[in-house]
Amino acid sequence: MRKSEIKRKTNETDIFVSINLDGTGIRNIDSGIGFLDHMLDQLSKHSLIDIEIKAKGDLHIDFHHTAEDIGIALGEAIKVALGDKKGIKRYASSDLVMDGTLARVALDVSGRPFLVWRVNFTRDKVGDMDTELFQEWFNAFAMNAGITLHVEVPYGDNNHHIAESCFKSLAKALRIALEIDPRSPNSIPSTKGSL
Repeated sequence: MRKSEIKRKTNETDIFVSINLDGTGIRNIDSGIGFLDHMLDQLSKHSLIDIEIKAKGDLHIDFHHTAEDIGIALGEAIKVALGDKKGIKRYASSDLVMDGTLARVALDVSGRPFLVWRVNFTRDKVGDMDTELFQEWFNAFAMNAGITLHVEVPYGDNNHHIAESCFKSLAKALRIALEIDPRSPNSIPSTKGSL
């Protein structure tokens, strides 16, 4: 089974993450940030990755350290669970709509982390969460998962939907890219022989 657990403890946060890439979307998430919990629920549900996250952070300062460190820990957990990446499909993309909003995610589980972020919000906050922290989360996640990740919202009419469509689109792309390819289950998906 492709599972992992990560514990990350700093002076700013104390985080535990457990995942099962071959799950059914079972989730138990408590970050202390309500809107981020909602986004991570969506990520688990639509990727079918079982995710448990328990986080305590310096929320009395702001949400930055907690949101970023959860991205780091979840990214690390995915990288560890993938091991040598044998048999994965590797590439995927997803266009996802929520009412008047379209989000696009394309990714490559390449081992070469990179983020392209073309998402604009018209408000500073969604719920209690600063909208600038979504880019921080996606960057931390991509860098630590070793994923090349492009996220774009070409248009959107609701800031809640802009954020949520990004997480759901990421989930759908991860579901495809991390699946074992039945035509090539024992092969590394690279001519180099490693990822």
